[in-house]
Amino acid sequence: MSAHDISGKKVAFLLTDGVEQIELTSPWEAVKEAGGSPVLVSPSSGSIQGFNGLDKGDTFSVDLDVADAKASDFDALVLPGGVVNADYLRVNKDAQRFARDFFEAGKPVAAICHGPWLLIDAEVVKGRDLTSFHTLATDLRNAGANWSDEEVVVDQGLVTSRTPDDLEAFNAKVVEEISEGQHAGQHA
Repeated sequence: MSAHDISGKKVAFLLTDGVEQIELTSPWEAVKEAGGSPVLVSPSSGSIQGFNGLDKGDTFSVDLDVADAKASDFDALVLPGGVVNADYLRVNKDAQRFARDFFEAGKPVAAICHGPWLLIDAEVVKGRDLTSFHTLATDLRNAGANWSDEEVVVDQGLVTSRTPDDLEAFNAKVVEEISEGQHAGQHA
């Protein structure tokens, strides 16, 4: 059981085909174990294909189309990584809007590995402290973020981590930030 109770909190997990499976399943389980209700949001319908690195993994059922999703219906947002997943989401206007709305509402947002790519296109990283998979460092710095190579970085409700190796620290901070709720400094 988590040290933080997030019972009654709805957490959107935004992803599509190509998601790094462990970056979905591990935080998903952490949210459930802490009492939260995870919801899979995607621009894809039906199910999405997870990956373990370059190998196909499991499929996951989509609960809600991102075009119909509203940040006001959720307490937090989690963005798993995976190159293909993140590259597709970053150019999706509904995904950009959905992510930006969490920042405007001051709600916790967590992104791991390639997940922060969407935050660049949602125009919410300028002046923010964060980390990501190392290949995104230049993109994030060019968008005005303060990138650092750390296991987990927390900035006013924004939680970021680098790789699956960081999942234990990432999951703990995700649950902690959700339990804390809204952050005044978490605005777009």
